[in-house]
Amino acid sequence: MEHRLAAELALLKKKKLWRSPALIERSSGNLLLIEGRLFCNFSSNDYLGLSGHPALQEAAHAACSSFGYGATASRLICGNTKEHQLLEEELASLKQTEAALLFSSGFAAAMGAISSLMQRGDVIILDKLVHASLIDGARASKALVRVFKHHDLTQLEDHLRWARSTFPSGEILIITESVFSMDGDVAPLQEIVILKEKYGALLFVDEAHAIGIRGPSGNRMGGVIGELGLASRIDIQMGTLSKAVGTSGGYLCASRTIVDYLLHRARSFIYTTAAPPSLIAAARASIGIINSSEGEALAVQLWNNIEQLASSLSQQQPESAILPLILGDEEKALVAARCLREAGYFVPAIRYPTVAKNKARLRITMTATHTSEEISQFTQEVKQLSL
Repeated sequence: MEHRLAAELALLKKKKLWRSPALIERSSGNLLLIEGRLFCNFSSNDYLGLSGHPALQEAAHAACSSFGYGATASRLICGNTKEHQLLEEELASLKQTEAALLFSSGFAAAMGAISSLMQRGDVIILDKLVHASLIDGARASKALVRVFKHHDLTQLEDHLRWARSTFPSGEILIITESVFSMDGDVAPLQEIVILKEKYGALLFVDEAHAIGIRGPSGNRMGGVIGELGLASRIDIQMGTLSKAVGTSGGYLCASRTIVDYLLHRARSFIYTTAAPPSLIAAARASIGIINSSEGEALAVQLWNNIEQLASSLSQQQPESAILPLILGDEEKALVAARCLREAGYFVPAIRYPTVAKNKARLRITMTATHTSEEISQFTQEVKQLSL
């Protein structure tokens, strides 16, 4: 085995796909200390800058005083606290569903839900660019899996028509993201909802990169689904607490029946120690901020920053806080990332298998806490790259 693994690792190096995570010695806002040097971070998913907010720290400390640092067991044994229950109730209310269920991560939520809900004789239809957790959840189920080209509604309908005629009594589940994590574009949810209703399918939407950023004023947790008023027409809403919420964990919002079923059947929920109550309390504090006047001001500032970034780089107005600069070649992306790092900016190169082969890129993300000066100086450095 050692010989085979070593050969595969050598091949990764040859193909410029070797990865070496940066060791963050300290972080404060947009600044990272790496190997004794400060870098301005343009790769974080902390879109509203809430991960270091004092209110989150206070809530976490209070929960630690009541429950300790760890949950000590799974939710079904003795790891279920009032913090977990309250957050689930709040999420269900904000996402306009009957119930919600927390998982240790977004990956665990996707894996647990999809693999347990879909069975042999069912069909899963995925957008080609959905997150790896959604793909793995589909593969782990016993359902037949089909893929449609990114945002290709014609091919999606072809798959739906085939699935309904071939498996007339089976369940059909369409899976997409609202905001796609590597491209930052938004799914045509209204059109997908029409198709899923036409063919009697179910719709699973991952809102990980939408909540806190997109959504109606007063409920930024509503995401794109809330913004479009589609909550009652979408069967399962997934999200994470690790992006704009600034903490960690995943959740699913759906009918009471679906949530109760997952509580009894989702292995990634049943057999995992519950998230620490302190983390859950911090998430509740963060959501309170997101849906307050302070959160609205942060969202406005974020979109102002997004517009400045896009304008400075002569890009079309983004639909999210994610702006990809697609370079294609892996080596070219590595060189660009290295040049920016030498200039004091942290933007790692994104390569296969995170994105398709020859679709390597710099995935630039914007936060509400970036200053206009930081954005201006950063974009000047990007313009000097040989892209």
